[in-house]
Amino acid sequence: MKTIYNSIKNEVVKHPKVKDSVLGKVQEWKRSHYIILSEIIKDELALSEELKHNKKFELGNTISHITLQRFFENDYQDKTHNDLRFLKTLDKICIFLGFKDLNSYIHQLKDEETSENTFSEGVFSTDIVYRYCSTVFELYKKFPTLNLELFKDLVFDNSPFLERASEFSKELCDRKFELVTKNNRSNFEVFDINIVTDEPDKKILETQEFWNLLFKVGETGEEHFVNQLNTQIYFIRKINNSWKIWDNYNPDAGRLNNKK
Repeated sequence: MKTIYNSIKNEVVKHPKVKDSVLGKVQEWKRSHYIILSEIIKDELALSEELKHNKKFELGNTISHITLQRFFENDYQDKTHNDLRFLKTLDKICIFLGFKDLNSYIHQLKDEETSENTFSEGVFSTDIVYRYCSTVFELYKKFPTLNLELFKDLVFDNSPFLERASEFSKELCDRKFELVTKNNRSNFEVFDINIVTDEPDKKILETQEFWNLLFKVGETGEEHFVNQLNTQIYFIRKINNSWKIWDNYNPDAGRLNNKK
C-alpha cells in the first residue's frame, strides 16, 4: 500500500489546481498549506459527477486539513489501512484526481505496470493475483449463475484451491445469492503484493485485500454483508511452462457459507 500512497501523493502535487496555487510555489507544506489544499479539494469534489447522488452521502465531499496533513506527513503503518474511514478518504482523493474511486485508481496503476512490462509466456508476474481478484469479482457479479471457466487461465484445473472455491461458490449459487453493485455498493481493493518465496518453479505471494460486498438472496431479499481486510497467501506454481495459482490461504474463506 505504501507504493499506492506515494503515487497518490505525487498525483495530488501534480494536479493543475494545486500546481497553479501557492502550493505549487513552496517546497515544504505547512499547516496553512493543508488548509488551502482542503479547500481546493472541496471545491473540486463539489463539481464531481461521482458525488452527485448517493455516493455523496456515503463518502461526504470534504477532507479536513488535519487528515490531509496526516496522510502526507505520516510514515506508512500496517494498521493505517485497517480503518474504513481512511479508505473513504483515499476514495475522495482519487475522485479529486479524476477517478471513480480508489479501486479505479489502482486499476490504472496495474494497467500501466502491465503495459510497461510485457511478459512472455512462462515468465512470472505478480499481476496474476490482481487479475485473479478481478476475476473473482466478475464471478460474483454473475451469481447465481456459476461460471468457473473464468479461472481457466489463472488457476490450475486439478488444484486444491479450485476445488474449494468451486464448492463454496456452488453453495452460494444454490442459495440464490446475487451481488449488489448499484452505486458501487460492492467493491474490492488489492494493496501490497509481496514475494515471500521465490523459486524457479514456485512462488509464494502475500497480499493485503479489502473486500466490501453486499449479497441479496434472490427469493427472500435477505442481505449478507462482507466487509473485511485481511492478509492472504497465494501459492503459485509453474507447470508446463505456465504460471498459475495452485492454492491459497484465506482466513475468511467460506465465511458466507456459514451464514445459514
